[in-house]
Amino acid sequence: GEAKQSIVRFVESVTKEGSADFVPVPERIAVFDNDGTLWSEQPMYFQLLFALDRIKALAPQHPEWKDKEPFASLLKGNVKAALAGGEPAIMQIVMATHSGMTTDEFDQIVSDWIASARHPKTGRLYTEMAYQPMLELLSYL
Repeated sequence: GEAKQSIVRFVESVTKEGSADFVPVPERIAVFDNDGTLWSEQPMYFQLLFALDRIKALAPQHPEWKDKEPFASLLKGNVKAALAGGEPAIMQIVMATHSGMTTDEFDQIVSDWIASARHPKTGRLYTEMAYQPMLELLSYL
């Protein structure tokens, strides 16, 4: 389609030596947003889904959460009520799930999660939820 042809023309113009638009290899940078561009951001960002799953995993170590929002609602399966607190509620969730560990430990926890976590609507692994046209674009670049 036209979008693909526009990309091809652009890449050709910046990679062809002698072109007025030529960019030397060391100066070439491609930047992409991930959510909604490379993979699904609906029904919510996968980073938030990771945090919600971590709340469930960490709950046995935090019995106080059963009576404290936004955790109580999450543990009852009511994500909408938990997130009704807006950004402060999300920050509480993220702080509870992303603190108290080294970066290596966090990396391992995320790696373990992404290897088995499934999209709530499709049931597919998140690693299978990348948009094919974007994979083709990354490969092309």
